[in-house]
Amino acid sequence: MAEKPGRQILNAEEIDEALDQMASSIYEFVDDKDNLVLIGIRTGGVYLANRIHEKIKAKTGRDVAVGILDIGLYRDDWTKLSTNPIVRSTELPVSIDERVVVLVDDVFFTGRTVRAAMDALIDFGRPKRIELAVLVDRGHREFPVCANYVGITVSTTLDEVVNVYMRETGEEDRVVVEKK
Repeated sequence: MAEKPGRQILNAEEIDEALDQMASSIYEFVDDKDNLVLIGIRTGGVYLANRIHEKIKAKTGRDVAVGILDIGLYRDDWTKLSTNPIVRSTELPVSIDERVVVLVDDVFFTGRTVRAAMDALIDFGRPKRIELAVLVDRGHREFPVCANYVGITVSTTLDEVVNVYMRETGEEDRVVVEKK
């Protein structure tokens, strides 16, 4: 199958640099480092949260908690996607009560995924604070949310998609803007 034509906006090295900067910023700006937990939003956010975790650990020696959040039942469009939503597990290694939770996702678009993630997260406890880290912010918000940590901001049109390809899925690390 031929690849869709598109413009690559990040290569493997640039993704690594962006994640390195994000990890440094998260660690620098989170005031309660003892209660920091990174939670990746399935699926791409999970891989990025693990990479950020490894970078923080390598830089500081601190092994921050990292978890996985499934938002399948919290999406406001799941009935449009399927009559049987795919529900996967949420894995939180620690209680999120009174923790500084940094949600991690690959692409930040309308804000609907983040809204769903916050709804899902609140069902597991009451964090001290929720922050957001995204590799790519492509704009076009429909909800009043913003990211605290951003790898790259890119202008897109509504007839484009931003695809993040990662080695964890057998692909070469890259971010590409493609036509729908």
